[in-house]
Amino acid sequence: MPESPQVPTPFARPADVMAVPRLGGLALSPDGRRLVTSVATLAPDKKTWRTALWEIDPAGTAAARQLTRSAPGESAPVFAPDGTLLFTSARPDPDAGKDAGEPKPALWALPAAGGEARLVLARRNGIGGVTVAADSGDVVVVASTTPGAADDEADAARRDARKDAGVTAILHESYPVRFWDHDLGPAVPHAFWVGRLPAEGTQPEWRDLTPDALPPNGAGSDVALSPDGRWLARAEEVPAERASRRSRLVLTDTASGETRVLVDDPAADVGSPAWSPDSTRLVCTRESETTQAEPPDYTALVVDIASGEVTDLTAGFDRWPSAPQFDAAGESVYFLADDDGRHAVFRVQPGQAPVRMTRDGAYSDLQVARDGSALYALRSAFDHPAAPVRLDPVATDQQPEPLPNPGTIAELPGTLRELRATAADGVQVQSWLVLPEGASADSPAPLLLWIHGGPLMSWNSWSWRWLPWVMAAQGYAVLLPNPALSQGFGQDFVRRGWGSWGGAPYTDLMAATDAAVELPEIDGSRTAAMGGSFGGYMANWVATQTDRFDAIVTHASLWHLDGFIGATDAAFYWEKEFGDPLTSPERYEQNSPHRYADAITTPVLVIHGDKDYRVPIGEGLRLWYDLQKRGVPSKFLYFPDENHWVLTPGNATVWYETVLAFLAEHVQGRDWSRPELL
Repeated sequence: MPESPQVPTPFARPADVMAVPRLGGLALSPDGRRLVTSVATLAPDKKTWRTALWEIDPAGTAAARQLTRSAPGESAPVFAPDGTLLFTSARPDPDAGKDAGEPKPALWALPAAGGEARLVLARRNGIGGVTVAADSGDVVVVASTTPGAADDEADAARRDARKDAGVTAILHESYPVRFWDHDLGPAVPHAFWVGRLPAEGTQPEWRDLTPDALPPNGAGSDVALSPDGRWLARAEEVPAERASRRSRLVLTDTASGETRVLVDDPAADVGSPAWSPDSTRLVCTRESETTQAEPPDYTALVVDIASGEVTDLTAGFDRWPSAPQFDAAGESVYFLADDDGRHAVFRVQPGQAPVRMTRDGAYSDLQVARDGSALYALRSAFDHPAAPVRLDPVATDQQPEPLPNPGTIAELPGTLRELRATAADGVQVQSWLVLPEGASADSPAPLLLWIHGGPLMSWNSWSWRWLPWVMAAQGYAVLLPNPALSQGFGQDFVRRGWGSWGGAPYTDLMAATDAAVELPEIDGSRTAAMGGSFGGYMANWVATQTDRFDAIVTHASLWHLDGFIGATDAAFYWEKEFGDPLTSPERYEQNSPHRYADAITTPVLVIHGDKDYRVPIGEGLRLWYDLQKRGVPSKFLYFPDENHWVLTPGNATVWYETVLAFLAEHVQGRDWSRPELL
């Protein structure tokens, strides 16, 4: 196997981290001989990232090679049955006239034999997604359309009329009105049948399979076309009680357009459909409805599309299956699930218990070779960014080596260790610990407690947004615990913190910290705590409950729970756990950090983006004001054009620079050094 191109260790300077290639997504050709991934690199202006498609050798013998190049970039690769590589890109159409306007994302095709990519499908306002029938090659496209627009021209005319009239208003008739970082409506996704890819110079006949799709979420984007092209499976959102929403599984006959409900469970969300090779069955996930008493639970279902018979594949399995898909023979199902601080690959056969196939790491984008000879996936871990790997389709305890790829990092500025601590109630709490180079009993490192978001997730993989190696390069040991509410440790572990965020999650974090500071390599007299989203909530809670830390960094954090739940983009989800604040205020009173603001003495860095609709900016503003009026040493790093995450390279750089400067001042006793560009 040839050596992968290696990127020198970049972690000493946050700006250098932004230049490291980042892999995402994976597509396997029908013959199993080509593996394609998207690689994001820093654009020449260093203000954005640019994506390109790279080919990875599934055999691991040839070096990776770049397939596409354009200023707008390319993404979402998928293969047609004849080996044609399809992808989306906003690159300009070379045959368009000068008055064509700003290019929108369209579908392009790169022939299996190579050569130039050609534009195959376009709409004036862009294409949002595509699904391809694995056998027939038929195509269904997802694209946003304004209500009542019969075709692309009518849709464009409606949009132009709004623009010409200076109208930006959106009339909502059902909840919600926005999602994460964008407004919903007036256009919503529709699923369009286009059949076989059109020959060069011809236009397809677009047929709307979802003409009744309405705001706020339309037809959605969770769609899957059967291998024979006869059926489109889709997770459809429908209204539920108390302004909430749930999803059900529907099936559309692509020839007639007739749609029928396949799985409709009033007490659950059903989604993530994937087809059996013979187009007769679907595998999907079921997420049970949450209540004040119970957190969600997940299972994998197999559905016979003719009879509607549903089989629970993972009944009694105390983990949460996701991204299920059939094996090459249609006899078993692979899925992913968090398990003990890993995100593992599992295999299950009907009537048998699931079997874990992988040892360490976090897997995504699982691809099944059609001849059953192999599986491919992206694997990451805290000591390795996402990289393509090959797996045996039946073996267990696998630890695969990365295939040659353009994102390999030469070395890290430290080492990774796994820790266990015993919580107050006797439960074991798992953590990852990043130790910087040179940390020893003679030279112990200051400790940074980094709390994950979610809250129903776990620390188990590399993240470019929350990268502990940047801190390690500055000499910090970084503790990444999985406290109560973390998934992958069983349903009872989640229940320990359900509706009581300030209870077991907090005491688990303190137990993990206690265990870490007992290590000779850790200096327990110099510590800080930080987190984002739910992790930011916990950082705020920590600040109100203890003064053991020298600094607190809180990003996109919840501060006033009643105010947050009334303004977030999915209030119904959180209200199911905490109850109605007007009729059941107890959990809000017990768990809202703002009620204990007078107890804060630790310096706090508040970070928030104005476009954050999941945790609206009001949370950050009120926290900042409450700190300032009490004279708590504090700073507010505000991003007018970022959302829940800080995504642009320049802003991400100053995020790390500001956090490091704040920690240096309060943990290491250095003078405050304001980042140059702030």
